Amino acid sequence: MTVHVPVRPATTEPHGRRGPAQRSSPQAGERLRELTRRQIEDRFAELGDLYAQTSGGGPRAWNAARGAFLRRLAADVRRPGFGLLIAETTVLTGCAYGYPVPGGDPRGVRGLERYLTGSVLPAAASGRLFLVSGIVVPARVRRDHHDRAWNLARRLQARLLAEHDAALGVTLVDRADGATVRALRSWGWRYAEGDTLQSSVLGPYGVLVLGP
Repeated sequence: MTVHVPVRPATTEPHGRRGPAQRSSPQAGERLRELTRRQIEDRFAELGDLYAQTSGGGPRAWNAARGAFLRRLAADVRRPGFGLLIAETTVLTGCAYGYPVPGGDPRGVRGLERYLTGSVLPAAASGRLFLVSGIVVPARVRRDHHDRAWNLARRLQARLLAEHDAALGVTLVDRADGATVRALRSWGWRYAEGDTLQSSVLGPYGVLVLGP
């Protein structure tokens, strides 16, 4: 499988943004809803723009990030059970997406089985293991109130698992990507095995899991 690092850092924010203490919670201003496949197609460009704007860097980096994201998303959308949840006010502010492991069998997602550990297998066997491919949110969501239930990333990931009746969410992350690991851990993800992010002997990725 092509592994998409779930969360990208943003290095800049618009000037004049209010400080954390002055902003209302996302619960007050951002509504969540799942898109149909047709709606995803209609908003493909907008989703790419959101990813580029939250990926950091200059215009050239934005274009490269946007293109790579849209190619991964186009591949994922074709998977059975795929779901994409967006957050929006008057504009798109975030999204989370993924798909169930087919039939609860990790071999149904090529390459995934090499990374799954014993603690994940019961959910896979029950057919309720959901692979979270990506969470795309602004830098403020990574930085502010990450331990609060109304944090936008927490709301997106919890709703995504609930919408798909998942017993467990799972994601793969590059052990060298400390920023992504820290963000996911701050949003309630935990290591699948032990107190550290183990890597498979067959690859550089480790497993993080999340309960609904």
